[in-house]
Amino acid sequence: MTGHEPVLYEEVMAMLAPRSGGTYVDGTVNGGGHAVGLLQRSGPDGRLLALDVDQQALETARGALTEFGPRVSLVHGSFADLGAIAERCGFYPADGVLLDLGVSTMQLSDPQRGFSFQLEGPLDMRLDGSKGTTAAKLVNALPEDELADLLYQYGEERRSRRIARAIVKARPLRTTTELANVVMRALGRRGRIHPATRTFLALRIVVNDELEVLARGLEQAVGILAPGGRLAVIAFQSLEDRIVKRYFRRLAKPEEGGPALAVSVLTRKPVRPSEAERGRNPASRSAKLRCIERLASIATV
Repeated sequence: MTGHEPVLYEEVMAMLAPRSGGTYVDGTVNGGGHAVGLLQRSGPDGRLLALDVDQQALETARGALTEFGPRVSLVHGSFADLGAIAERCGFYPADGVLLDLGVSTMQLSDPQRGFSFQLEGPLDMRLDGSKGTTAAKLVNALPEDELADLLYQYGEERRSRRIARAIVKARPLRTTTELANVVMRALGRRGRIHPATRTFLALRIVVNDELEVLARGLEQAVGILAPGGRLAVIAFQSLEDRIVKRYFRRLAKPEEGGPALAVSVLTRKPVRPSEAERGRNPASRSAKLRCIERLASIATV
């Protein structure tokens, strides 16, 4: 186990049921916590393909997984491209795939990444720091109405227009704390949740195109599963979980006259962290785990 505590660790192991000789994929390896378990429990000859778009996270995982030698292949890449990566690296078909969505405590605690409103740093928020648009560009360049729509659609922020108006008046904004303070002044502080939480979430989702990546990644992951293979997904916010739930349901109920049942949904309701885990690891509170098993045929979706 690594220093970073993986969420729903035992529940993921139970769902994916790693076995000796199996082939597995961790599409969001981060610090390597779940990956260690998959490799340990698939010993002595199970193999793991470990991906991450975050180069820093990949290097952390590399250190945590050194002991497993050639049983693990680490790749800097997105699970949205999982089909091509798995085939290229010899992990097609796979017996199990894990997608642990969102950002980790490790990423949140680095002020230079710009994910946290509690730490002062540049308004970046890119998971892959080598490419893409930063949060600063969105905050400082978008017209007020587009910014408000972004906050409402991706952060489910009901007071998006008030926030957008305050941001435009305060431009240019360069740091996380500057943005957080603008939102705080616009909304005031009520309850336990910081008023900038939804604003930061919305910007991060758009910066990294997370919902589109998830939709593509789910199709890619199901497509590489062997018959009997399983896909487990951990989501931390409602938009992601809704996409996962609806996709799984659609696969399990193909249209009349279509191919045979594609998947079996193993989680009628999402698996949530135990009270003990929530107390030990507050970051796990909103986690929801869903899992499907691929049957002999895959529906066209």
